[in-house]
Amino acid sequence: MPEYAFQARGLVKRFGRTTALSGVDLAARPGSVLGVLGPNGAGKTTAVRVLATLARPDEGTASVGGFDVVREAPRARRLIGLTGQGSMVDDELSGHANLVLLGQLLDLRRGEAHARADHLLTRFGLTEAARRPVTTYSGGMRRRLDLAASLVGRPSVVFLDEPSVGLDPGRREDLWRMIRELTAEGTTVLLTTQYLEEADALADEIAVIDRGRVIADGTPAELKRVVGGQAVSLRTADPARAEEAAEVMRRVTGREPEHTRHTLSVPVEGDSSAWDVAGELRERGITVTEFSLHLPSLDEVFFALTGAPRNTDTEKESAA
Repeated sequence: MPEYAFQARGLVKRFGRTTALSGVDLAARPGSVLGVLGPNGAGKTTAVRVLATLARPDEGTASVGGFDVVREAPRARRLIGLTGQGSMVDDELSGHANLVLLGQLLDLRRGEAHARADHLLTRFGLTEAARRPVTTYSGGMRRRLDLAASLVGRPSVVFLDEPSVGLDPGRREDLWRMIRELTAEGTTVLLTTQYLEEADALADEIAVIDRGRVIADGTPAELKRVVGGQAVSLRTADPARAEEAAEVMRRVTGREPEHTRHTLSVPVEGDSSAWDVAGELRERGITVTEFSLHLPSLDEVFFALTGAPRNTDTEKESAA
């Protein structure tokens, strides 16, 4: 068995004068989730398309299950499930008919294809709409059907390119549960997402891509340390004393606290500074309703690494 469920080394992809990928390395071990983050146009979707055998790299190599995605593309495709940013189902067919058709294209017997379709429609909460044309589905329902379609062939590697776009919070939680179930069964997932909390909740490893290059990788906790250790956040019980609390934080840490709505936050060097802030607040009689010492969020990491705030627009790349 290969050490990595999928691996890319030195991927380069050009579209005319635009270089979408400039030496990208990605890899994930079996049964893990690799989160891929980056600003719009960074190269995330292009990397997915190369790994999924939908685009040929100009330089570099990539493999899925040990099979080269160029030289052994048909064998690699047998292992892959893909949910892209666009819908992959036929609008005129019903949800059930779409999944049965996909099953038969994947050489499932007719009875097996019907059973697989019924199972996935139930799993994704689409049983009541199963016999209706996809044209009658809402955006969220179509997205769930796309996800179901990617799993018809029981792939060992699933590429999810921003899969939760269009899903309400409840359905997003269902998606997260399903991804965890897949990895528990040994499936490997590559997840690109515009929701940084999604990567934080699901990814074992994260790669940050910017301008066609991987500029950082590691576990979520490792990446959070990139921005300089821990931070103290607090909220005063009396909003009128927020500025006084800010002055305490400023004097103890030597740094300017950030104001976010009613919350104050400031980086600290170790937990001793946090205790110093708490002690002085108590001495001054400043009551707080929230007080925490924590690693920075992935939002802060994203900004620190790329210089770009989180962007919730759908990524547009030349390869889309």
